[in-house]
Amino acid sequence: MPKRAAAFVGLRQKPSFTPLYPKRTPKIRFRHKTGAADFFIEHVSNQCYIVDMSTLGASSKFSAALTEAENRLVCEVEAWLGERHPEECRMVSESFSRLRTLGDAVFAYPSIRDTQFLRGEVFDETRLVESLIEFSSSSHLLRIPTKIVAMRSFLVAKFHAFSMLANLAKSREDFHEELQGTVFSVISTLIAEAVYFSCMNDPHFSRVTKASLASDLIELWDSGVDLRGLRHFSALSSLWLARNSNPPNFGTMDGNTELLKLTIDLDDDWREFLVVESTNDQTRWALEEFLFALSWEEIQKIRHNLALSAESALSFDLVQNYLDSRPSFPGIDTQDPRTFYDFFIERRNACSFRKKLSAPGPRYTLEEIYLKYRIIMEQR
Repeated sequence: MPKRAAAFVGLRQKPSFTPLYPKRTPKIRFRHKTGAADFFIEHVSNQCYIVDMSTLGASSKFSAALTEAENRLVCEVEAWLGERHPEECRMVSESFSRLRTLGDAVFAYPSIRDTQFLRGEVFDETRLVESLIEFSSSSHLLRIPTKIVAMRSFLVAKFHAFSMLANLAKSREDFHEELQGTVFSVISTLIAEAVYFSCMNDPHFSRVTKASLASDLIELWDSGVDLRGLRHFSALSSLWLARNSNPPNFGTMDGNTELLKLTIDLDDDWREFLVVESTNDQTRWALEEFLFALSWEEIQKIRHNLALSAESALSFDLVQNYLDSRPSFPGIDTQDPRTFYDFFIERRNACSFRKKLSAPGPRYTLEEIYLKYRIIMEQR
């Protein structure tokens, strides 16, 4: 019996098939309705899958841990891979099966916002907010609910799964673009967490503002999505993409050329931010670190040596000669999204070091300063 026919054994009504994605996967996926039943029929790698649309959360092909768009995208790419590379399709299917299992386990934990009682002691959102404000990000690990730690693990697993899929789908521009968007959204969420903690440790923010930010952070942990970050995600993405398309040209090390190239590719929000913050040394120093991919200390050393030398402009080789070593920060590889996160973390760590030692130089990364600026503008 053909697999498609076998899939419908037990159905009393003869099914009618309509291609669900006729432009992308003709004769691969069909939708069938009979009475109250609604199914996806998916044919991948000579296997026929039935997905009951009324119970998506319980389906092995769909998970509440991923958005509807992510679930559908993964299924489309799997179907496309199944026609061309069955072994790769099988590997992807196994990887996402494990991801869904992990995600379902994470989301099985109760909401962090729920109130719980244990021998007369109350654990609720208010208490967690107070704990987040009182303790620094480096010492909060054992003071936060298990779901938070599990959610971080899920986000890392999600990053790896979608990165693998994006790599396998490079030849399909439409798939690759959507998958890269998901990868960058995970990076943005992880960076947002760091920025929220930075804000809560900032003495310039009031306790009321910190409590509001702590509540937003709890929402991020509870759902795996940063609602504020979604509003500013396009701005951060445009910043990174502009930085990618304009690698540092050290020249005279004044940064004007790089800044001009960068602003051409950025949207109005960024231009407004740069104009308002143009007289702020902290913003200018953080921007220089971002533009040159060098620490503030390295930039000062190079400028000092350049002033003493007969050189009028610098190449990357001369920069290394002046430093006697490779730069402190890793370069950005456009083919590896992890390097965006690495670049942010290295700069953030350098900023934290300066704050602890009261050393000169930027105390916050450009991304932190920008998101703090947006938070202040929201309050106004």
